[in-house]
Amino acid sequence: MILVNTDYITGNELETLGLVKGSTIQSRHLGKDVLQALKSLVGGELSAYTEMMNEARALATKRMVEDAEKLGADAVVNIRYASAAIMKNAAEVIAYGTAVKFK
Repeated sequence: MILVNTDYITGNELETLGLVKGSTIQSRHLGKDVLQALKSLVGGELSAYTEMMNEARALATKRMVEDAEKLGADAVVNIRYASAAIMKNAAEVIAYGTAVKFK
């Protein structure tokens, strides 16, 4: 599966199959939240949250690819990511794009 953030793949004519998406909602456990809150007092990267968001993006991407595979897609173009806070210490990550088939 080819994944790109452009609306084309050089050298290929594409047939649009439709919008595909994948999402997840992630949170850290209380122990890590306390440690990250203390870390935020002195500044610097909150590595537990960075790790959480990286895992969430990977899972959302995997689910988007599975959605595209159900349509028989060869690639997903124009991929975008978005995130939003759902509640304190929980975030949703969504990956979406256009599933295409090579002509």
